[in-house]
Amino acid sequence: MARLPRFLMPGYPQHVIQRGNNRQQILFEEEDYWFIWDKIGVAAEKFQCDIHAYVLMPNHFHLLVTSYLENGIGKLMQYVGRYYVQYFNNRYDRTGTLWEGRYRATLVDPKHYLLAVSHYIEANAVRAGLVSKPSEYGWSSYGGNAEGAEDNLITSHREYERLGRSAKARREAYAKHAEQPIAEPMLKQIRDCTNKAWVLGSPEFCNEIESVLNRRALPRPRGGDRRSEAYRRSAGLA
Repeated sequence: MARLPRFLMPGYPQHVIQRGNNRQQILFEEEDYWFIWDKIGVAAEKFQCDIHAYVLMPNHFHLLVTSYLENGIGKLMQYVGRYYVQYFNNRYDRTGTLWEGRYRATLVDPKHYLLAVSHYIEANAVRAGLVSKPSEYGWSSYGGNAEGAEDNLITSHREYERLGRSAKARREAYAKHAEQPIAEPMLKQIRDCTNKAWVLGSPEFCNEIESVLNRRALPRPRGGDRRSEAYRRSAGLA
């Protein structure tokens, strides 16, 4: 089944994932991580994007990014993907595709989901069993968001800024939230919306997006749901 078109909404954050083809490893040496980190930063500035959170994993990477251009995220991903493939193929003497296909993305409701997605991204290495806590993994935004480490790649979102009046207070509040495991329903919702290109947001936010873009933000109820007794009663059919 063909993937749905992406939601293009300048000024709204999106959760973006790009994986290696067949989930193959794309990052091996420290130089590889630094190269792609640098290209993400160059592209973010070039295409007017703010990176709020990220993680670079051996076979994929995640970004939480707000673009101020209609197709800024697409241009960022194209730029990073093209330059990294050239670098990677030259460095490892290979040819052919590196990425699994086009990147996956979901529009994120900043008020209700931005911080959850940020924590989800930064805990990726923990879920993969590479480290026991986010602070132990060096290739993510956790150090900048939670510990005040210098990280020129990240720009705070206004929802992050609301965590406290001072930088110290914001970092402490962020770290405290990050200590709480993400509930399984939230994990599933983030994954499903990102992989299937649906909006990750509250009902009110989804309704707002639907009215602006004139397209559905969430999948239609399944046929079985529509035929259920509860559905028929609510619709006046039973």
